[in-house]
Amino acid sequence: MQTMTKFRAAVSAGVVAASLALAAHAQDYPSRPVRVVVPFAPGGPNDIIARLVAQKLTETWAQPFLVENRAGAGGNIGTDYVAKAPPDGYTLLSAGPGSLIINPLMEKVPYDTARDFAPVSLIATAPNVLAVQPSLPAKSVKELIALARARPGWINYASGGVGSTPHLAGALFAAMAGIDLAHVPYKGTGPALTDLVGGQVQIAFLGIPTVLPHLRSGKLRALAVTGLRRSPELPDVPTVDESGVPGYEVNPWYGLLARAGTPREIVARLSVAATRIVRDSAMKEKLAAQGAEAEGSTPEDYAAVIGADTATWTRVIERAGLRADARKGVEK
Repeated sequence: MQTMTKFRAAVSAGVVAASLALAAHAQDYPSRPVRVVVPFAPGGPNDIIARLVAQKLTETWAQPFLVENRAGAGGNIGTDYVAKAPPDGYTLLSAGPGSLIINPLMEKVPYDTARDFAPVSLIATAPNVLAVQPSLPAKSVKELIALARARPGWINYASGGVGSTPHLAGALFAAMAGIDLAHVPYKGTGPALTDLVGGQVQIAFLGIPTVLPHLRSGKLRALAVTGLRRSPELPDVPTVDESGVPGYEVNPWYGLLARAGTPREIVARLSVAATRIVRDSAMKEKLAAQGAEAEGSTPEDYAAVIGADTATWTRVIERAGLRADARKGVEK
């Protein structure tokens, strides 16, 4: 009995010592450079937004927050890298619904979003815009729906590939509006946009910065944006929700995550700092230039966003009958 008592005392002392060490570690964080992994190639919106935030985190703590691009497999490679990193807050992930939600729903991935990651903060949201060829005789969402109902399957919509956000945005729109649209997948947003401008396809749900020059030149027409709020970049363009499809929302987002098991104190410090950074007026302007709206959130609120989006995309993917082996070449 005495031996067992000594054993329990030793275990208790060890737990206390470990807790104190973690607390001290959190208070000193960051004491060395931090990697922010972007699971896509440089130059995309995820990369640009991650670099903006990383720069300000560097200034906040006088420790380098270094963006590291680990592209491949639709974001799976970089995402899995962070999923297997030490849970110490020194390897973070900048990601969106593509690798965190859509990929796991459509194919087998080597990580589990709920199990392997600790949400830190929602950084920004970036709705798409429903852009149409001016030759299409539809100047509003209601007119587009009426035309699609009169000619089922005649209207086609382009995307950057099967399973990409523009594809799923179109699939959700068709399902909620009760219409039949023909999906035309491309190997990337660039070719899809080229054919949309050229008239080979009629509509597409694409990122605002991508299509904005063509909207301004009159080569494309904007019918609606896919978020629940109007975009500051397109203040006169209504949302799909207010245009006759109530409840419709596709609002791609970018967020910061740590490895699951990272001390709560570190996650909290990162969350507070990231939220303060993205809500700064200068940062809001920089994000708006990328067609994104600044957010900032608690870890709990960001986790709720991931959970809600998982439920939404599960329904969309099931309705669309998407197959994992059909999504090669997808660009999120």
